[in-house]
Amino acid sequence: MHVKECIVSAPGKAILHGEHAVVHGKVALAVSLNLRTYLRLRATSNGKVCINLLNIDTFLSWDVKELQQLLPDSVADLKSLNKLNAELVTRLHDFVGVSNGNLDTRSMAILAFLYIYLCVFAGPGDLPSLTVALWSELPTGAGLGSSAAFSVCLAAALLSASGDVPCPPANQEDTARWGEDDLQLINRWAFQGERMIHGNPSGVDNAVGTWGGILRYHSGEITPLSRVPVLRILLTNTKVPRSTKVLVAGVKDKINKFPSVMTPVLESVDAVSCTCEQTLSDMTSASCTAEHYSVLEELIDINQHHLVVMGVGHPALDRLCRVTLARGLHSKLTGAGGGGCGITLLRPDTESSVVQSTIEDLRGCGYDCWETSLGGPGVQHHTAASVKQEALELLLQY
Repeated sequence: MHVKECIVSAPGKAILHGEHAVVHGKVALAVSLNLRTYLRLRATSNGKVCINLLNIDTFLSWDVKELQQLLPDSVADLKSLNKLNAELVTRLHDFVGVSNGNLDTRSMAILAFLYIYLCVFAGPGDLPSLTVALWSELPTGAGLGSSAAFSVCLAAALLSASGDVPCPPANQEDTARWGEDDLQLINRWAFQGERMIHGNPSGVDNAVGTWGGILRYHSGEITPLSRVPVLRILLTNTKVPRSTKVLVAGVKDKINKFPSVMTPVLESVDAVSCTCEQTLSDMTSASCTAEHYSVLEELIDINQHHLVVMGVGHPALDRLCRVTLARGLHSKLTGAGGGGCGITLLRPDTESSVVQSTIEDLRGCGYDCWETSLGGPGVQHHTAASVKQEALELLLQY
């Protein structure tokens, strides 16, 4: 073990524009959501590996020797990041007691943790004993990148502990970022965790968690946008459950049934994403003006209408848009739709009384609502002084 203790965090993810259209080759903008997942790793000498998932009241502990037996005879392939090691995956599924098609939140988290832990530390000598505690501000299963934030934190902490990436020096705010090569390695290991959880992920969520800011996703290519502004938002969870798979299939069926109608809709969504990208670039290269925010608000309204046309709206999301518009604020769904979450843009000069009244209105609808921001930093290394008090108090118990 190269470090005795480290604390890391990674942000969640929202889709600013391009939901569903991205499946059909159009541009999407994915953005970091400043609700973060925090992880504390601590080296121990008791011969055990422990994980504490505080949000779901899960504590598990294994003997190091027990985990050592899960490693394949040849460990060379475990360092490959091109694909998962099939033999280790099978052994872990048997060990955890799950089938590929029946993974709950607890099982997915355990599988991702054990896979990255075993692969990173596989080699000559014994596996290290350690304790990992994790707490998140992100709701699970809401399409906000909670699993990716978890995987990014795991990768950053375990790679730091193994010495594969250095512990970066903290800046004046007591947080630090890794260099580009180290971030690339963290992202690739986080993608392995996402593969364990989702099977065939796009890689967008873990890239957002690693680099933060805003990423352009088009036909499998992920491009970070440089110098983007941080945007204040309200994030609202309608708490209406939905199936992403069913919603994606529904959009595809509509496109097949009405190609002459739906193709222009997809082209327009693509144009919304590209226009938003240009507007954000203009906001960083020149002074932000009220006109910039007016453009962003209009694009939000246009894209929301397009998503309704695609068939992924929901009465709960319609109500969210009506409630916020009554306060002069503009909202759209984010993610798969059909319920789930929505984002509401806040201008810099939006009065706090308006924000609080809107939050109260939305909570009165039975929704969860937070004021947060988009476009903040990706994975960070923390000193204890820079961790949110609530997170620190929970993490330091373990």
